Order: sequence, then structure tokens, then C-alpha cells
Amino acid sequence: MPYSIMLDAGHGGSDPGAVYEGRQEKDDNLRLVLAVGEILQNHGINVEYTRTTDIYQSPYEKAMEANKAGVDFFISIHRNSFPTDNTVSGVESLIYDMSGIKYEMAQNINEQLEAVGFVNLGVKERPNLVVLRRTQMPAVLVEAGFINSNTDNELFDDNFSDIAEAIAAGILDTLEMEGVVASAMENVESVPEMSRQRTMEENTGEVRDIANRPGRTDTDEECETEDHLEKMQYHVQVGAFRMEMYAHRLLEELLEQDYPACISHSGGFYRVQVGNFDQLDDAVAMEHRLKRAGYPTVIVA
Repeated sequence: MPYSIMLDAGHGGSDPGAVYEGRQEKDDNLRLVLAVGEILQNHGINVEYTRTTDIYQSPYEKAMEANKAGVDFFISIHRNSFPTDNTVSGVESLIYDMSGIKYEMAQNINEQLEAVGFVNLGVKERPNLVVLRRTQMPAVLVEAGFINSNTDNELFDDNFSDIAEAIAAGILDTLEMEGVVASAMENVESVPEMSRQRTMEENTGEVRDIANRPGRTDTDEECETEDHLEKMQYHVQVGAFRMEMYAHRLLEELLEQDYPACISHSGGFYRVQVGNFDQLDDAVAMEHRLKRAGYPTVIVA
């Protein structure tokens, strides 16, 4: 089933947002949201919008609209502002707390925007923002440059299409892992047990937990592999990325929280997996723990 995302163009109607030399934030936000939405739709994402015209909705109304729609993600796009003109420039993304897939998505969006030419000001925690606190799904608020920075405005205007592509790419990179996992699982649904195991090995890579291996160091992060297993082993996969740096970043986050995580590289993807369980029930317990922490999960064997 396709992902669904609600895109929110910040401000609108009677609320112009930040204003600089006649330029209104609400207009930039809407223009960018519509461009990002078109790209996501072209990649098979179901996109909904809090607004497509110049109307006002309170942040609470936007959060409730997303909750009612039951979307998978909420992305709000804004332009930033600073008390002194032309003092600060760059992009930043805001999230409720520094955990889970929303954190990965925010980082990915920032890095893509940095590649366009923006200064990357990082991901910030903003638990008091209504659209981040009251939404029931992972939510990210993107500040696409400072509206009272001539540098950022020039970048915004001259590279508008690249900026829309960058935001969409950050979102799609984050979502791609579950599509890959679903595809791998679908390919083995009707395969006999022994063939199923071989297919799973080809699609996901058999892993061995190295987190508690004697002599382990912080650089021991690749999953060990074995060509022949005497019995089925279960692992909880929390990410699969084409770019190795994304996988290592998620790995480090998990290890800092004492999850027995490692990376398996197969089929062109770097797969971040947790645990090495003989019993399916143990893998399910770990999956529930990771889900409560905000991570997307799937059990692989």
C-alpha cells in the first residue's frame, strides 16, 4: 500500500508569516509545497494538503486534519526569519524529539538541501510546536532558508526546482527502506521453507549479532554472515539505505541506546538490523520495543 503524506504550507490567508521587503512567507511556502507534492505523487506517494490556496488555518486545525485523514507522515514547510536582516542564513528542520524515523527524515531533508547550496543548521527539537506535538504521526517542519536573508532568497528563487527535488528526495530516501523490505517479503510468501530461507538470504542478507561479541569495538559495525545456518535466526530490520552514511548514522543512534545493532550490505542496500534471535517471540518483543521508540520495523529471517 502506498505511503500517504500530508503537506502543510505554513501560514496563509490573514497570516502572512514572516515578511521581508514585501515578500510574504505564506506565498513561498505554498509554492514550494505544491512543487514537492507533485514530485512525491509522481513517485507513487498519496499526497494530501492542508491548503492549496491562500486560506488561514490554525496550527491546531492542521494537526487535527492530518489526524483525521490518517496519513503516515506530516511535513510542514516554512521560511525562517531572524530579528536582524541578512544576519543568518541556512536551512533547519524541527521535530518533536530526536528519535525515530522523523529524525532520520529531517536529517535527510537537510542534507539534500545542503547539496543545493544552503548552510545546514541542523535538526532542532521543538516539542511545544502544535503541528509537531498534536499530530499522531511522524512530523517534520522544514525551514527552507531565511526569508530576510538576501543570500537565501537568491538561492530559493534561482534553484527553486532543485529545492523542491531536494525536499522530496529526503522524504523518499527515508521511505524507500520499507518498500524494499515489503518487496523482499512478497517475493517469498509462497516459497517452500528451505527455498524461502535461501530467498530471504539473497534479499535481506543473513546476519549475526556482533554487539556483544568478545573484543567488540565501536568500529565493529558490520553484521557477520554465514553461508550455512543450522536453524532459522530472526532479526528486526529498522532501515535499508542506498547511501552508506544514512545507515551508519542510524546504526550509531541505535548503539547509543544499547540496541544490539549492525549493518548488513546486500543487494545494493545497507540494512540496519537489530538482534539475532533463535525464537520468533524474542524478535517480536524487540520489534515492539523499537516501535515504541518510534522506529519503523520489520522482522526478517
